[in-house]
Amino acid sequence: MLPLDLMMFGALIAVILMGYPVAFSIAGVATGFALLGSALGAFNLGLMGALAQRFFGVMTNPVLTAIPLFVLMGVILEKSRIAEDLLETMGRLFGSMRGGLGVSVMLVGALLAASTGIVGATVVAMGMIALPAMLRNGYNPALASGMVCTSGTLGQIIPPSTLLIIMADVMSSAFQQAQYKQGKFSIETVSVGQIFAAAIVPGLLLVSLYILYILIRAWLRPQDAPAMREAVERPTRAAIAGAILPPIVLIIAVLGAILGGIASPNEAAAVGAVGAALMAGRRMGLPLWVYLGGVAALLVLALMAGMFPVRLQRSDAGAREMALAALYAVLALAGMGAVLAAIWRIARAGVLGAAVTSTLTVTSMIFATILMASFFSLVFVGLGGEHRVAQILESLPGGATGALVFAMAFIFVLGFFLDFVEIAVILLPLVVPPLILMGHDPISLSVLIAVNLQTSFLTPPFGFSLFYLRGAAPPEITTGQIYRGVVPFIGLQILGVAIIWLLPPLATWLPRAVF
Repeated sequence: MLPLDLMMFGALIAVILMGYPVAFSIAGVATGFALLGSALGAFNLGLMGALAQRFFGVMTNPVLTAIPLFVLMGVILEKSRIAEDLLETMGRLFGSMRGGLGVSVMLVGALLAASTGIVGATVVAMGMIALPAMLRNGYNPALASGMVCTSGTLGQIIPPSTLLIIMADVMSSAFQQAQYKQGKFSIETVSVGQIFAAAIVPGLLLVSLYILYILIRAWLRPQDAPAMREAVERPTRAAIAGAILPPIVLIIAVLGAILGGIASPNEAAAVGAVGAALMAGRRMGLPLWVYLGGVAALLVLALMAGMFPVRLQRSDAGAREMALAALYAVLALAGMGAVLAAIWRIARAGVLGAAVTSTLTVTSMIFATILMASFFSLVFVGLGGEHRVAQILESLPGGATGALVFAMAFIFVLGFFLDFVEIAVILLPLVVPPLILMGHDPISLSVLIAVNLQTSFLTPPFGFSLFYLRGAAPPEITTGQIYRGVVPFIGLQILGVAIIWLLPPLATWLPRAVF
């Protein structure tokens, strides 16, 4: 008879594959095996007393509380159709070269990834806008489908992304556990900023691999990715700047604040949400002078308050401090006025209500899964599963390398059936601490696993990008063509994992330089 811990993990996969809601599946399996283990004398029900403390720790975790704001930022940008401007402008810019439309899809996917981070939104937008354009211009349907699906997954590896925030939390806890087991009590931690910095170069590496593949295939097989047949007017520099600069400025503001140590992830996420609201308001008719004035006021306020802080409660506060405080109040009011005007515009257009509802839905799903995964983990550890996983990894041939290969292969296979959130919050807390104890660097390990989990969006039968595109693609695109189209890009992601593995500085150089 199989041990209860292994049976528990197998039962979870089976129940999820039956189609039950994930959070309820995790909670049901955990409850059933806790009672079964207690009846057989293999589990102490007294451990359940730690459940409330675990739930409280998740809900007050300062890392995880950035998720709702980052989701809101992405949903506002998606609902305001800023992606359409980007796609149309980039398509006209690169369409005259072989594979140019494909290149534009990947570049827009990278920009949307860094500004929205929402896979479904990007895939659906690309499927409705870019895919018909590629088909009209003679692109191979399978290749076009594969490019759209893959460009959407970039939102999981290019920061800021929900996956990387969850990875930072999991990796930080695992790193601390590993150090305690090594007898270290003056511990180091892994921050969201370090994980974001570590993922930037690998994310750009993947974009480069995709674009290189598209250009090589267009050169070898021109019929698969021809130049645009439709006569289109080349965009002006002003049009290019108007479409590309706002998302880039938003990305720099959010990531720059985190990487520069100016703001915490929560504060940077708030900056992103406010910036997205201003961008969406401008698209909905906010006057240019209000938009630029609000952005300038908030930018000047942030810079000056950082360089010349004012504390009026101090006894030595003089005329200089009073003048600065008055200036800061004026700037804050100007910025607040622009933000409120933008919110009014997007609310009147129906974007705000839809964005808030979508944010609530996505955030609830993520946090429900994380909470129930904490419950599952408590029961699994109580059944001895943590020690069994460590023993399995330590007994594998090849030492630390063999254990990492096994873990990566196992995560890859699970990606065919489970969502990235489920794998990240259930499996990784069990697998990562032994790998760190074996000597693997937590930051490079985070990036390797993140790229691996990104692949789960493309692997059939349950790849979410495939489902998103199936719902948004024109009727002439078949499911078989979508599945065939993603195969080369899955291979490119495996190649990307291999390159990052062989060249760890790709992941570790930037966080070490910045932090």
